[in-house]
Amino acid sequence: MHTPHDPHAGTAGSSYLGSIVIIGVLFFIFGFVTWINGPLITFVKLAFDLDTDAKAFLVTFSFYMAYFCLALPSSWVLERTGMKKGMALGLLVMALGSFIFGTFATERHYPLALTGLFVIGCGLALLQTASNPYISIIGPIETAARRIGFMGICNKVAGVLSPFVVGSLILHGVGELETRVAAATSTVEREAILTEFAAKVYTPYLVMTGILVLLAIWILRSRLPEIRSAEVNAPPASTGGTQRTSIFQFPHVWLGALCIFVYVGVEVLAGDAIGTYGKGFHLPTEQTRFFTSYTLFAMVIGYIAGILVIPRLVSQEQALAGSAVLGVIFSVAAYLTTGKVSVGFVAALGLANAMMWPAIFPLAIQNLGRLTERGSALLIMGIAGGAILPYLFALLKEHFDFQAVFLAITVPCYLYVLFYATRGHRVGQKEAAARGASALQQA
Repeated sequence: MHTPHDPHAGTAGSSYLGSIVIIGVLFFIFGFVTWINGPLITFVKLAFDLDTDAKAFLVTFSFYMAYFCLALPSSWVLERTGMKKGMALGLLVMALGSFIFGTFATERHYPLALTGLFVIGCGLALLQTASNPYISIIGPIETAARRIGFMGICNKVAGVLSPFVVGSLILHGVGELETRVAAATSTVEREAILTEFAAKVYTPYLVMTGILVLLAIWILRSRLPEIRSAEVNAPPASTGGTQRTSIFQFPHVWLGALCIFVYVGVEVLAGDAIGTYGKGFHLPTEQTRFFTSYTLFAMVIGYIAGILVIPRLVSQEQALAGSAVLGVIFSVAAYLTTGKVSVGFVAALGLANAMMWPAIFPLAIQNLGRLTERGSALLIMGIAGGAILPYLFALLKEHFDFQAVFLAITVPCYLYVLFYATRGHRVGQKEAAARGASALQQA
C-alpha cells in the first residue's frame, strides 16, 4: 500500500527548512531575471530604434523559446549531474547570458543581445527543470501547491522589484529621452543619444553576472540534499505504474505541458505586455514602464491566498479551476472597459494566474517515479508559450483592435486550463489503476 512519503524525505530535521530557503532564493532569482523582460521591451524598442512592437517582443520570444529548446537536454544533464550540481550549472549559464546581453546591448547589436537573452533562458531552463520537481517532491505531493506557492511569492516579489530597479537605473527619464530623440536634427545626433542611453544597461548586467556566479558557488557548497525522484515520487503499487517505462504512457503529463504552454502565455501577456497594452490607450511611457509590477503584485496576493487555503479549504484541482474562471472574468472585463480601468483588469489577471503553476506542475508530474525529470522537462518546454502568445499578440494588434486580440488569446487559454483542472489531469490515471488492480487480482 502506497503512502505519501515523509515530508523530510531525503532531508533531516532542520535541513528540510534550509532546503526550502535555498530553493526560495533561487526562485527569487528566477523572478528578478524573468520579469525584467517587461521593461526591457520598452528599453530595446528605444535603444535599438525599432519601428514595430513585434520587433521589440523578440525579447520575450528569444527568452522563452530557450525553454523549448533546452528543457529535454536539461533533463539528460540532470540525470548525470543530479539536481544540486544542475542548479549550479544553470546559474553559471545564466551568468554567461547576462554578460553577453549587457555587452552587446551596450554596443546596440540587437541579434547578439537577443542571443544573450536566449542563453539566460537556457540557464533558467536547466535551473527550473531541477528546482520545480525538487520543491514538489521534497514533501508530500498533495501539499506541493502550497510549497510552490511560497516559491511563487519569492519569485513575484522579485518580479515586483525588478521593473522598479530597471526603471530607476535604465529607464529613468525615458519620457525626456523620447523628446530628445524626436528633436534630434541629424542622424548622427540621434544615434549618439541612443548609444548613450543603451550604455546604461551595461553596469546592472555586469553586476548581475557576478551575483549569479557567486550564487552558483554557494549552491555547490551548500548542504542542499540530493533527492531521488524514482523513490519519493514513485507511483502507488495499485496503479500498475511500475509497468510503465515511457513518458508516452502518461497522457496527463502531455496535457499538462499544453496547460503550462497556455498558462505561461497568458501570464506573460498580463505581465510583460501590459505596458504595450496601456500604450494602446495612449498612456505615457513614464506610467506604462511600471505596469508589470502591478500584475506581479496581484500575483503575490494570489500566492498568499493560495498558501492559506490549499489544501486546508480547497484542493489543488479546485484552486486551478477557480483561477481559470477568474481569468475568463477579468479578460472579458478588460475588453468591456477602457483606459486605466481596462489596464487594471489586465493587472488583476495576476491574481487569477498566481496559483496556476503551483497547481499544474504537481498534478502533471504525479506518480512519474524515475521519469520525473523527463516529465518535468516536458512541462518546462511548455514555458515556450511565453514566447509564442505575446509575440502573436504583438503581430495581430498591428492589424486588429488590440483589446479584441487580447480577449481572443486569453479566454480560450483559460478555458483549457479549466478543462485540465476538472478532467485533463486525470486522463490515463484511471486506466492505469484498472490495469494495476487486474494485475493484483491475477497475482
